[in-house]
Amino acid sequence: MKINHIKLKTLVAITAASFTFGCSKINDINVSPNNPSIDKATPQVLFPSAVLSTAGNVGGELDIIGGIWSQYWTQSPAANQFKTIDSYNLQRQDFNGTYNGLFSGALPDYQLAISKAKDAGQFPFYLMATVMKAYTYEILVDLYDQVPYTEAFQGAANLQPKFDDGFTIYKGLLAEIDAALATKYNVTLIANDAKADFLFGGNMDNWRKFANTLKLKMYLRMVNTHPQDAEAGVRALYAAQADFLDTDAGVNVFTDATDQRNPIYAYTVFNLGANDLRASKTFTSWLTANDDPRITNYFGTTAPTAIDQGYYNAPQSAQPGYYSATAPKLAATDPVYFLTTAESYFLQAEAAARYNVGATASSLFNAGVKAAFDQYGLTAPTGTAYTYPNGTLQANLRAIIYQKWASYPNSHTIEGFFDQERTGYPEHSPVYSLDATYVAGQWVYSKNGVTGGKFPKRLVYPDSERSRNANTPAEVPITTPVWWGLPNN
Repeated sequence: MKINHIKLKTLVAITAASFTFGCSKINDINVSPNNPSIDKATPQVLFPSAVLSTAGNVGGELDIIGGIWSQYWTQSPAANQFKTIDSYNLQRQDFNGTYNGLFSGALPDYQLAISKAKDAGQFPFYLMATVMKAYTYEILVDLYDQVPYTEAFQGAANLQPKFDDGFTIYKGLLAEIDAALATKYNVTLIANDAKADFLFGGNMDNWRKFANTLKLKMYLRMVNTHPQDAEAGVRALYAAQADFLDTDAGVNVFTDATDQRNPIYAYTVFNLGANDLRASKTFTSWLTANDDPRITNYFGTTAPTAIDQGYYNAPQSAQPGYYSATAPKLAATDPVYFLTTAESYFLQAEAAARYNVGATASSLFNAGVKAAFDQYGLTAPTGTAYTYPNGTLQANLRAIIYQKWASYPNSHTIEGFFDQERTGYPEHSPVYSLDATYVAGQWVYSKNGVTGGKFPKRLVYPDSERSRNANTPAEVPITTPVWWGLPNN
């Protein structure tokens, strides 16, 4: 199965010019009187183009794979578009678009924007592009483990850059963020420049908070394999009195018009007719067991009909409900989030639980739960799942990560997959979800999984990269953890 790469073209007015951005292989900006060649493009043009490329991929193909591998959704038996994802049977050709869209599209634009902004003393754009470069690189590293970094973006001077290990890339990105934060970035942008910032409209205080929150997230990624670096990095943030996001970081410019729709909606609903993605019993069982009112926001009903994960080949005579299962509730105008307010508080809660830094873990957990429900104008239930346990570290982490997992649908589902790989929560169920002893919310191995009972941990390098770069690492099973992940038992 090859996923047709989701295309996002959004018309954006910046100064007197209009630019059409495509998230499929955005390598340059078309030459026209209003569109300068790439070598003449300014940060005000490069930056929003790159942001839309990141959004188109994080909110498109990666939202699909994150939604399925995080067990919010599963493949409908009435269609077949995502069967290879649901069965962990990915091939090299399946995600060419995502890799190219991020590595060959967004990242070169960020890098050029950084270089031009630094040379021109445009330090707000220097910081903005650096933070989004780090975020985009983090996504790639977390999916592929190794990508070119130290030799990347040299053009014809080096067409086959070496691949760097994930830890080296993380350290380099963190240093880049620190360098950008050390500049005189905190100035008021003129109105036309502020229009190029789809995340915060030129609010540089929010960019500083986003930078700090991204750093916190990256340090917490390291806790399993580089615990000393993780703790030192977190403690340094708090010693410097870093402030963290208290607003959402994302792109909220989508409209229900041609080429301007939210990317996952455009692909799975507008193009495919909402025939493929269906509610997974893994997630709906947890929502139902905990009387979570967000079930309506996620699925459009208080009682969704769900499919057991990956059981897309069930005969209708055996599972008639599968054939009328509930689709996720998606809208053309949904934002694409990079990091939400709720996630920011949950990251801070984890830091407090691990290292006793900042406010109390319980207060930050409560703030995260509140922010997650505020996103939908709801009040959180008062049950055990929404109460901080104040117990062992693992009990506290379990509560935090479950709440993070429950907050990601219709947001940035790939993070649920990353969190489970890093923490082990939600737990892997020893039985399939049709078993009477199944515990609501525990992840089950796909009914049609092809990896011998082991869950996926990464993506495979695409054909496009292997064909053009001989330094592409040897292929490993998708069940092999990335550099910060827990072992696959």
